[in-house]
Formats: sequence, structure tokens, C-alpha cells
Amino acid sequence: MSATVTVTTWYLEQTSPSDLVPARVPDEGAGVTVARAEVPSPELNRFLYASVGADNTWVDRLPWPYARWRDFLDRPGVETWVAYERGTPAGYIELDGASVPGEVEVSSFGLLPAFRGRGIGGHLLSFGVARAWDLAGRWADRPETGRVWLHTCSRDGRHARANYERRGFRVYRTETADEPAVPQPGPWPGA
Repeated sequence: MSATVTVTTWYLEQTSPSDLVPARVPDEGAGVTVARAEVPSPELNRFLYASVGADNTWVDRLPWPYARWRDFLDRPGVETWVAYERGTPAGYIELDGASVPGEVEVSSFGLLPAFRGRGIGGHLLSFGVARAWDLAGRWADRPETGRVWLHTCSRDGRHARANYERRGFRVYRTETADEPAVPQPGPWPGA
């Protein structure tokens, strides 16, 4: 019998652009910028997913082959926004506006460990959620966004849920389940 851990998952949503409570923008001298990765890149997204999620047990996508990453990212309405500090990737927010018309899921969000606790996460989340609300303006034939949602769990960073709630997200569903205990994978095999 394999070991299990009890995991609580919270589903959160915003149902109006006015729900968004923006975070403070980092000082101009901090050198923090956010840019859209306009060319879908499985290598980039896998790097960000593995690096951000390494100490939060993000393992679901690690076995995805290149083709699955490419197929996911090539869908109209999927966007990756990357935060940089002085040219170095600090974190990302991935938006999935392709699955349900009028809805955008924040499918991934987080910072690399060295950039946490410095106000970048709140800014990146604010910026990314604003892009979720105006996503239809960048994609032909996309309906206006009527809902932005995400889920986080007790395996994620200890400040994740609080950050979402400070940005105006509200919990609409909570689930608890026993899941297999998984070792933290590290940012690359053997790390």
C-alpha cells in the first residue's frame, strides 16, 4: 500500500472585472516587467512549470510529451505571461481561455523560489488576471470574458490562496481527497 496525504483544493473565481483588486506595482528601479510569450514554446512552459512547481509538488504535467505541451499551448485563447526581474525570468501566469467559451482559467501561476516574498507575485497575478478579463480583444472569435477562475490546493505555496483572495477571488467550492504522497521532484531529474 502506498502512502497518501490529505489534500484540500479550493476553487476560486471572479465574475466581473471590477472584482480584481490590483496589487502594488514594484518600484520602477526594481526592474520588474511582464511580457507575453507570443510564440507558443513547450520548452519555456515546461521549464516554468517544473521550476515554479518543484517545491510545491507540481507533478501532473511532468510526464507530458512535447506534442501534448505543443497541442495545449497552440490552442487559441491560451496565453503565457512571464515576469522578469532585470531580464531574468521570475515567474509566470498561464491563461486558458480555450476550454469554455466566456471563461478563462488561470491554469498555472507562480514564482521561482528566489523571487518570492518581494511583491512580484501580487503584481504578476494582478497583471495576468487583467489580461484574462481582456483576452477576447486579442483573439478573433473569442467571446467576452464573463468569469476568471482557478484552483489552488494545500500542496501549493503557503501564501497562494491568500494572494488570490487579496486580488478579489472568492472561494466557490472546496474539495478534500486523499492523494498519493509524491516526493518533491526538484526542478530537473536528479536535483
